[in-house]
Amino acid sequence: MRNLILILGDQLDHHSAVFNQFDAKTDSVWMAEVAEEATHVWCHKLRIAMFFSAMRHFRDELREKEISVHYHQLPQQPSKDSGSSFREVLKLDIERLQPQKLILVHPGDHRVLKAFQRAVKEWDIPLEIREDRHFYCTLEEFEEFAADRKELRLEYFYRMLRKRENILVNDNGEPEGGEWNLDHENREAFPKSGPKSGLKPRRFRPDDITKQVIEMVSARFKDHPGSLDHFDIPVTRSESLKKLNHFIKEYLPNFGKYEDAMWTDETTLYHSQLSACLNLKLLNPRDCVDRALKAWQNDEAPLNSVEGFIRQILGWREFIRCVYWSKMPKYESLNHFETTHDVPQFFWDGQTDMECVRQSMNSVINHGYAHHIHRLMVLGNLSMLAGVDPYKFHEWHMAMYLDAIDWVSLPNTLGMSQYGDGGIVGSKPYCSSGNYINKMSNFCKNCRYNFKEKTGEKACPITTLYWDFLDRNYNKLKNNPRMNFQVKNLEKLRKKSDEMEAVRDQAESIKSDWLQ
Repeated sequence: MRNLILILGDQLDHHSAVFNQFDAKTDSVWMAEVAEEATHVWCHKLRIAMFFSAMRHFRDELREKEISVHYHQLPQQPSKDSGSSFREVLKLDIERLQPQKLILVHPGDHRVLKAFQRAVKEWDIPLEIREDRHFYCTLEEFEEFAADRKELRLEYFYRMLRKRENILVNDNGEPEGGEWNLDHENREAFPKSGPKSGLKPRRFRPDDITKQVIEMVSARFKDHPGSLDHFDIPVTRSESLKKLNHFIKEYLPNFGKYEDAMWTDETTLYHSQLSACLNLKLLNPRDCVDRALKAWQNDEAPLNSVEGFIRQILGWREFIRCVYWSKMPKYESLNHFETTHDVPQFFWDGQTDMECVRQSMNSVINHGYAHHIHRLMVLGNLSMLAGVDPYKFHEWHMAMYLDAIDWVSLPNTLGMSQYGDGGIVGSKPYCSSGNYINKMSNFCKNCRYNFKEKTGEKACPITTLYWDFLDRNYNKLKNNPRMNFQVKNLEKLRKKSDEMEAVRDQAESIKSDWLQ
C-alpha cells in the first residue's frame, strides 16, 4: 500500500484534499468509529448516532466508487472493540497494512491533531496533513489579516471576505443596499399571535443503516443524555442539499426578520438547521451562500435575510475557526471571570420551573439543537450569570449539540457566550436580565417567575443573577465602554444598600441549590 487516507467523522467530503492524486490501485481509505470520540464528553445519543450513521453512508458511497475502505464499526458490546481510540485502532491497521504514508486533512479538533502527530512520531511513519479547502479562508490568510490588528473583530474580517469573494458587492466595491451589516433589521419579535402556523423543517426518515446505528447507540450508550425518538437528521450530501433547498424556498424570506425570536414549543422556526451538515462537510459553505444569493437575485428573499444568513456562514463561521487555530492551545484555559462551577443538572435533563430554560432544553434533549438566541441569551447567559466555568460550559455544549465540533464550539461558548477570553471574540459580555427574554419570546407569560422582579419568591432567577453578576464583576466591567449603561444602572442599585444586599443573598441561595 502506498497511502492510507485517514477520514474522520467531520470530514465527509468527496472533494476533500485527501483525494488529490488518489490511486485506487495503491491507496486505501481508513475510517473508524471509536468509543473515545463518543465518551470524552458525555455525548448526546442523537449526536453519536448522527456521526456514525453519516460515516457509514459515506463509507458505502466510497465503496460504490470502487474505493477500498478499511472501516471499523463499533459493536453493541464494548468487550468486542478492537480499540477505544483512533491511536489504538490505527496502530493495528498500520501493522497489518504496512502503508508507506498516512494522509489526513487538518482535523477540526486540536486534541485529535496532536494525538495523531504524537502517534506517528512514535511509530516512525510519515503523516501528510493537507489544508481543509472546505473553508473560504486559510489559516495563513487569517494570520496576514490579524498581523497588525490590536483587536480581532468579525466585522472587518467579514468585509474583507465579502470583497474578495465578490459577494453582495456592487461594481463600485460597495455593499449591496448601502450597508455591510443589516443586523439592525433582524431583531424583531413575533406578534402576539405568534409565528405563522405550519412551520415544519424538512425531515428524513432513518433508513436501514441509520436504524442499525440507533439500535447500537440505544444499547451501548443507554446512559447518555438525550432522546433518540426524534431522529430525522440528514446523514448524506443528497439529503443535506434537500434540506438546504427546502430552507431557501420556505424559510429564508422570513429568516432575517425573526432570527432572534423564540416561541413556545417551536424548535426551528425560520432557522435552517444546516450547521451540522456543514460541520460534517456534507454541505460546502459555497452551496449555502450561492443558493442564498440566487434567491436574492431572483427576488425570492429580501436582502436582510440573505445578508444575515451569509454573514453567519461566510463571516462568523470562518472567523471563529481562524480564531480557534490562532489561539490554541492556550485559548481553552482562558477564564476571565475566574469561575469554577459545573453546569446545573437541569442543563442535562431540562427539569426546571424556568420556562425559557425548559423550552430551550426540550429542544436540546429531543433534537440536539436550539437556535443561537436559545444558546446565547438563555442557556449561555444563565451559565455566565451563575458563575459556571467557561470550559465546563463548552464541554456541555460539545456533548449536547449535533453541530458541536471543537473548532466551532470553543470560541462560541468560552469566548462569545461566556466571555471567558476577556474580549477576543466579542467586545462585551452578552448578559441580560429576564427582560430580554420577555421581549423576544412568549416564555415569561407561561412562567411561575416574574421577569421584572429581582428578589422575593416570584423573582426571576435570571434577573436576580444578572444584577449579582454585574455586582461581583464590577471592577472587570466598569471600564468596558459597551457596558456603560448596565454599569450605571448597577451603581444606582448599589446606592440602595438593602435592596442590593437582598439581591446578593438571593443569588447565593440560587447558586447553592444549582451548582457544584
